[in-house]
Amino acid sequence: VQLQASGGGLVQAGDSLRLSCAASGRTFSRYGMGWFRQAPEKEREFVATISPLGRITYYGDSVKGRLTVSRDNAKNIVYLQMNSLKPEDTAVYYCAARGGPTATVASLYEYWGQGTQVTVSS
Repeated sequence: VQLQASGGGLVQAGDSLRLSCAASGRTFSRYGMGWFRQAPEKEREFVATISPLGRITYYGDSVKGRLTVSRDNAKNIVYLQMNSLKPEDTAVYYCAARGGPTATVASLYEYWGQGTQVTVSS
């Protein structure tokens, strides 16, 4: 599986962004997908995950209520809708895939995209 994340940018606090992650391959619906982020000098942080058929989602505590993960298996895309953005959301956002159910631990993901930068100014 190859993953290509896009949609990042520079926004102001309170704005919204939607990140996309396009996946190659014909078995996308078998993969649990996750979003992680990494800010400078910080460890990679779990953001959100969605089950292969999109029925189950989990979120990191710092983003609950503001970010929403979804997927379109017909288009092989997973989305991360980001609302009410805060400066502390500034990071490189990565999408990841694993051949199985959802997971909140980065080491359980087999495939990673290249990351997209999100910068939120105050």
